[in-house]
Amino acid sequence: MPFDARQPGRHARDARSALAAILLCLTTGLYAAAPAGDADFMNKAAQAGQMEIDASKLAETKATSGTVKRFAGQMLQDHRAAAEDLKRLASAKGVQLPATPSPADQKKLEALGALQGASFDKQYADEVGVKAHNDAVALFRKAASDARDSDVRDFAKKTLPTLEHHLESARKMASEVSR
Repeated sequence: MPFDARQPGRHARDARSALAAILLCLTTGLYAAAPAGDADFMNKAAQAGQMEIDASKLAETKATSGTVKRFAGQMLQDHRAAAEDLKRLASAKGVQLPATPSPADQKKLEALGALQGASFDKQYADEVGVKAHNDAVALFRKAASDARDSDVRDFAKKTLPTLEHHLESARKMASEVSR
């Protein structure tokens, strides 16, 4: 479009409109926003994973059982890796993840932190080992089959076997510490 001295500012306005359109195309091409249900899954997974990380940090110092300490070490390793994968996925989908556990899980962590010795071991095994992993397995199974975004579905499918293994190990650990 040639410059028209009779319409000052028109050229600049047209240029700004074109630039805005280009930027819109570029930014929407960088990531495809996750459907609401998939974003909800990612948020819940982030909160649950952070709860297990925080509880396992407590277990490193408070647990008296070697089995609980080993389990906690494995949880830290596996859940930190899954959290990094989830952060990358969420970033690619334009989802801002929470950095802390849910308020209900924060209360559980406070109660767990107040325990010592065998009481801590049993509560950690029951709440973090078995119950939290039962919940996580159910959450990830649902996402593995129902997520609308294929990347979210693939993340859930990839992580699910590790969570199922954690649940199996947690059941053994809970049985051992409850004796």
